[in-house]
Amino acid sequence: MSAAVLTGDAPALSTRSRWTSLILCGAVMLLDGYDLTAMPLAVPHLVQAYGHAPETFGLALSAVLLGLGLGAVGLAPLGDRFGRRRVILIAMPVLALATFGTAAGQSVEAFTAWRLLTGLALGACLPNVTALSAELALPGRRASTMTIVSMAIPLGAAGSGLVVSPLVAAFGWQAIFILPGLVTLLLLGLLWMALSESPAVAGDVEEGKGSGAPLVQLLHRPIFYVTALICVLYGVNAAALYYINSWVPTVLPDAGFTLETAAHAVSLLQFGGMVIGLLLARMLDGGRVTVVLATSYGAIALALLGFGLVPPTRLGWGILLLIAGGGISGVHVAILAVASGLVPPRLLSSLIGLAVAVARIGAIGGPLLGAAVIEGNVGAALFFAFAALPVALCLGLTMLLPVVRRAARPAAQSSESEKSLSPRQAVSIGR
Repeated sequence: MSAAVLTGDAPALSTRSRWTSLILCGAVMLLDGYDLTAMPLAVPHLVQAYGHAPETFGLALSAVLLGLGLGAVGLAPLGDRFGRRRVILIAMPVLALATFGTAAGQSVEAFTAWRLLTGLALGACLPNVTALSAELALPGRRASTMTIVSMAIPLGAAGSGLVVSPLVAAFGWQAIFILPGLVTLLLLGLLWMALSESPAVAGDVEEGKGSGAPLVQLLHRPIFYVTALICVLYGVNAAALYYINSWVPTVLPDAGFTLETAAHAVSLLQFGGMVIGLLLARMLDGGRVTVVLATSYGAIALALLGFGLVPPTRLGWGILLLIAGGGISGVHVAILAVASGLVPPRLLSSLIGLAVAVARIGAIGGPLLGAAVIEGNVGAALFFAFAALPVALCLGLTMLLPVVRRAARPAAQSSESEKSLSPRQAVSIGR
């Protein structure tokens, strides 16, 4: 076995090819971030154009999330069997077709169908892009690379809010979808010419190791313990994330803040998530994964409980929001970086896809839990205190990481999964 395999290096890839591929992965994430938010931004214009009530578009708004979950479970694992590059190149023209189809839609049913197809394409694409970014990262820089690439999603979402108004003013609401459709086709050409395959996965596919059913393998012991832990941890973290992000603009005015301040708080959560995510990634690259995650969840829980102790001022509660909300958002990316070091490369897209699908359940449940808490008129401080419960559960799950890794180690060694870790990470991930 070569030294490159033992250390997790990506053999047969030049530095230029590796960086070009990572930039293209970021471009896909950027475009997908735009696509995820395009429909909510289009609804006000569709209401004006067709005279439908806004609530009639509820199913169309949910369709992309449903499709994303189905695609992540049913289509993303194909990347483990046939190669990440191949699945991405197939998903991109489907995404372009769905985007153009949405622009041509004239009924709620048509919008729902096209957005469902959009979600399926995104579900197939995103886990494979995430896995590919992990496997193309430089040795000792996996978590940082995955975090930076993933940050393109919120950047794409933020960019959509900036370009929609001038697009609609100049070309009509259809331009909200026509522009990204054209960009998708352009990006498809660049991906075809320059996107590299994961050397580890390419080797498995050539040797026939990718012919099995990855999802089935994830459900076999002892790998099942890793699957269960990562999926539950990611899903509960998503519930806490959406619990806070969905209701902060509503809760803060009840504590005496202005609507403008509440809106700024949402931006603070996004900014904090990116900054803290990068800091966590750098620490994860240094090892001691369990210590880093456990410390992060402890700080988040203390910040959430701190809302009941700190007077509601812009500075005091702003710092608490930065630590709590930004911390949960930052850890959300870190969990996938941890997952990339726990299973063989030939199972990584399947694990990420399954975790993304479970996180959709958390993303739905979190806001519903928040609504129930708000309905009880408990006040802002107690609202945030309730969020400490799922965070405490995440802390407990994090403490199981060393146990799960030890249980899964025989299977990992037999499938040569250690090639996905640097020696330092292989030793320290269970600490």
